Amino acid sequence: MQITDNCVTRFHYTLKDDKGAQLESSKGGEPMTYLHGHDSLLKGLEAALVGKQPGDAFTVTLSPEHAFGELRSENELRVPISQLQGAKKWEPGMQAVIHTAHGHQQVTVLKVGHTMATVDTNHPMAGKTLTFDVEVVEVREASEVELSHGHVHGAGGHHH
Repeated sequence: MQITDNCVTRFHYTLKDDKGAQLESSKGGEPMTYLHGHDSLLKGLEAALVGKQPGDAFTVTLSPEHAFGELRSENELRVPISQLQGAKKWEPGMQAVIHTAHGHQQVTVLKVGHTMATVDTNHPMAGKTLTFDVEVVEVREASEVELSHGHVHGAGGHHH
């Protein structure tokens, strides 16, 4: 079966930066599982998976606009240090979580003052060209429940 909209797809991946350094990998663990066509993956990666079938292996390089977006300088905020979650002492470069009107958001700490911190709300991989080595493991039709919920259920997927 080929990957099309409304298929549940499982794949292993290795993610590398533009210098070839490995950033993360699913190999040795559970494959990534998603419902194709429901905005569950990076747009460029999902587009590269269309038409693939179990056993297919390929490499795709995504520019920032097809991955996590361009870096935006306007995505810097000053927030009270008390709003940073994830550590007791903060230093530039650390990842934190803040609560926003849109829910919890991961941020990168840029500067730390006595009571305030400057944080970057860009995704940590924004502005980066990324390469994925992908191996498709399984493709199946989604169940009616998965389609109505818009996500995968069962092993490797969402559980209620």
